[in-house]
Amino acid sequence: MARSTVLWCALFIVVAECGTLDGDVQGLMQLRDGVESASITPGSCLASWDFTLDPCDSLFGERFTCGFRCEQGRVTEITLDGAGYSGSLAPGVGSLLALKTLDLSNNALSGPLPSSLSKLTSLQRLVLSRNAFSGQIPPAISSLASLEELYLDNNRFQGLISPSLTAFHGLRRLELQNNALSGVLPDMSALPNLYFLDASDNQISGGIAGLPPSLVELSMRNNKLEGDLPENLGDLKWLQVMDLSHNQLSGALPSVLFEHPSLQQLTLSHNAFSQLQVPSNFGASSELIAVDLGYNKIQGLLPVFVTMMPKLSALSLESNCFTGLVPAEYAVKAAAVPGVVRLLLSGNYLYGPIPSSFMILKPDSVTVSLVDNCFMRCPASFFFCQGGAQKTLSACRNFSPAIP
Repeated sequence: MARSTVLWCALFIVVAECGTLDGDVQGLMQLRDGVESASITPGSCLASWDFTLDPCDSLFGERFTCGFRCEQGRVTEITLDGAGYSGSLAPGVGSLLALKTLDLSNNALSGPLPSSLSKLTSLQRLVLSRNAFSGQIPPAISSLASLEELYLDNNRFQGLISPSLTAFHGLRRLELQNNALSGVLPDMSALPNLYFLDASDNQISGGIAGLPPSLVELSMRNNKLEGDLPENLGDLKWLQVMDLSHNQLSGALPSVLFEHPSLQQLTLSHNAFSQLQVPSNFGASSELIAVDLGYNKIQGLLPVFVTMMPKLSALSLESNCFTGLVPAEYAVKAAAVPGVVRLLLSGNYLYGPIPSSFMILKPDSVTVSLVDNCFMRCPASFFFCQGGAQKTLSACRNFSPAIP
């Protein structure tokens, strides 16, 4: 199409008589050419792209076309189907300057991301999930000033997480999980709109700092995080879900977690935490529904304050170093309606008589486990004693001579 024709169309907004901008046509062609032809199967979106017709005009023709959308002769959205496309993301994608959404998820595209992505300054959603892209996340991606959602999860990205990611001041959702990213997580406190952050299943190390107060969900499970939890978690007023399991975090669990104004799910299992801080209100104002602190090194008596959390329905304290008697409040909480429907206390050093209130619990209404402790009598006829034996007397007394 002649340049003068394009200008005439833009001036008089006679879109119906104008075709797709030449640069956008070339961008679509190069994007398709970057995909291996053998992976473009009949019936897939890429198989429907016919460049003997004008791309944007053909969207409303008799021939079915899918995978992109246009506005006023410009390609504004590419959303490919998950048809198993292989190949690479061609640099020509950088010529689609009006693009707002680029979604190539659920395919087998590979190789590094082209630096030409930095030209897509109108891009709001970049979705590359579940492919095989590799290399480092290019710093040039920080040029995408309009970006609101970035999905790079389930690929093969490696190296450090570039601090350039903190330049997306409009970023609302960031998914980096299941890659091979390493180093520390950059300070993201300057991202005022970020409400969802998932960087699980990587090799991220160091401590946790610089979280944005707008976070609603934080997941960084299965990394190499270490050190204490930050005391300012209470500043995350909107936080509802936090999963930091399978790391190397240690120290005390701050009381703010158990009196947080919005936190509903707390998963900190498989770490090295050693103690709990008791909240000043003993959990009476807690919003927590599910708490998993299993497989840590938490010592002392079972905390009674958790039974005072009004909404708690699932509690795992298994495989820690708790000792002493089981407070009767635990059984009362499990028998209450509504109450705790999942209570895992196995793998500790609990001893003494099993509270009689446990005997009224029904296996079809609640899941309870007391195995692998130091109870002298926990017969398998009780459902909460099934699935494992108690520790040997020598193992219990080696842990604490006070255990009878």
